[in-house]
Amino acid sequence: MSPLHLIDVTLRDAHQSLWATRMTNAMMAPWLASIDEVGFHTVDLVGGAVFDVCVRYLRENPWCRMRMAARRVRRTPLNVWIRGQSLFTFQLFPDDVVAATVKHIAACGVRHLTTYDALNDMRNVQSSVAAAKSAGLGVTGALVYTLSPVHMDEYYQARSRELLALKVDRLCIKDPSGLLTPKRIRTLVPAVKRVAGKVPLELHSHCLSGLAPQVYAEAMDLGVHYLHTAVSPLANGASLPAAEYVIEQARMRKRTLSVNSAALRDMAGYFAWIAHREGKPVGRPARYDPSLYEHQVPGGMISNLQTQLRAAGLGDQLEKVLREVARVREDLGYPIMVSPFAQFLITQATLNVVQGERYKTVPDEIRKYALGHYGRAAAPMAPEFLERAIGSRNQVAGRPADHLAPAIPRLIEERGPFADNDHLLLAAYYDDALVRPVLTTDDEVARSLRFVTSPLLELEQYLTRSADIQHARLRFGSTQLSVGSR
Repeated sequence: MSPLHLIDVTLRDAHQSLWATRMTNAMMAPWLASIDEVGFHTVDLVGGAVFDVCVRYLRENPWCRMRMAARRVRRTPLNVWIRGQSLFTFQLFPDDVVAATVKHIAACGVRHLTTYDALNDMRNVQSSVAAAKSAGLGVTGALVYTLSPVHMDEYYQARSRELLALKVDRLCIKDPSGLLTPKRIRTLVPAVKRVAGKVPLELHSHCLSGLAPQVYAEAMDLGVHYLHTAVSPLANGASLPAAEYVIEQARMRKRTLSVNSAALRDMAGYFAWIAHREGKPVGRPARYDPSLYEHQVPGGMISNLQTQLRAAGLGDQLEKVLREVARVREDLGYPIMVSPFAQFLITQATLNVVQGERYKTVPDEIRKYALGHYGRAAAPMAPEFLERAIGSRNQVAGRPADHLAPAIPRLIEERGPFADNDHLLLAAYYDDALVRPVLTTDDEVARSLRFVTSPLLELEQYLTRSADIQHARLRFGSTQLSVGSR
């Protein structure tokens, strides 16, 4: 078989899944250069939620994060994920904003782009693929996996053909809710590979059902070329399988895999320490939950929903809402439970349960979906839903972005001038109240992060702060360090 490669998601999807996307520049900066030593094929850095949280909550400029990482991770290509025409947010943007965004991603030192559409409507990735090719980026086109009567092998073969027609360099099966099983992967991967030919195949699956490690083992036997993994402290649970486990399974199967195990062990130690220092959880294997295959709501969204229902005095309605999510999804033509449609469907299901009447209130986002503004549904929508949602209005025809006027000239006229492309593009996605605080994080600040901390300094500070440790002696190589009163 062909060599197996690992794509590391520690800096993106892993902390998104386990730490509510709260890994800061200062947490990752000291170890970025060392990541180059591990032997990953690609390192994921930024995606939709990471970009959005950087702006909204961390007040860090995500463009600075890209440049900072590119200066330190020199050999291993950095990868950025975008949601096709939606980029890093939930709304669809005109083609000129998409093209400018992808060009700026490349200018920040990123070398690979992964693009997908939450509905698998490949018309919504045409612009980003073309822009990435023009900018000299490698491109992966992702197929979002889900379960429904229409999302069968033939469906994914058809979507694969559409991506291949756009000349993507790799295909990726993206399983955000961890729904794949060992049995299912045995038919899905061969079906996609028959269409893909020589185009390599990636697999990205979360551990929410507890089955992803077994799915990865099967995928190795089926000749998948790239597996998305996280370093062990940030693996499992709602995250992805651990790189250490995948390496062990690959070696058992005689799959060629070039990874520096010592460097990976050091990386695991560093992020385990960061988790301890910051009070963040480490990943634990998830228990198999058969109900996941009915409602398909990721675990993090369930916990958020439960909190919101309790706050509204409706804590006993969770199971009823989850059952209604499955019914709403069927009525809407089986949209995939991934952002933004997971949030849309949960909102609609909650309204249906709380109001005691289905579709008495239909949110604007659901109406836009029903009208086709987000793209094509995978299956026909229920007539009773359409009557409530759009009445006699006609659904839009053609590619959704064709209905959007260019935005950058108007943006410059109404909100300019802009200092640089960082400022321009942030303004394209967000209002000024969010953009202004982020722009104080400049490249000079990002450069200085390499001096903020080190594992040895962190250990010394931990020992001196610990009231139950009076003396410690550390030895590394020929060097000894004593800490304490004796």
